[in-house]
Amino acid sequence: MLTTLPLFGAIPGGPEMLIILLVLVLLFGANKIPKLARSTGQAMGEFKKGREQVEEELQEMQEGDTGEDDEFAADTTSTTDTSTTESVETETATDESKN
Repeated sequence: MLTTLPLFGAIPGGPEMLIILLVLVLLFGANKIPKLARSTGQAMGEFKKGREQVEEELQEMQEGDTGEDDEFAADTTSTTDTSTTESVETETATDESKN
């Protein structure tokens, strides 16, 4: 029979949680625990915002990569069209000056 062992032991239940809370009160005092919880919540919120911003920037970069290829192709085409038009105008002007 195969049994699995938890990596860090059992998850603390009722009596263990009471002991942990008692130790926290003794270490930090009853007045500091709400402040500690509030600052932890704010830190988690800031971390979440930062992660979301990074994810948005990565998506914009991925979308920009596909869009830049299309823009580059359009720019190359318009440059080619312009140079062809300029060379035709130059040839026409040269032919008119010869006449």
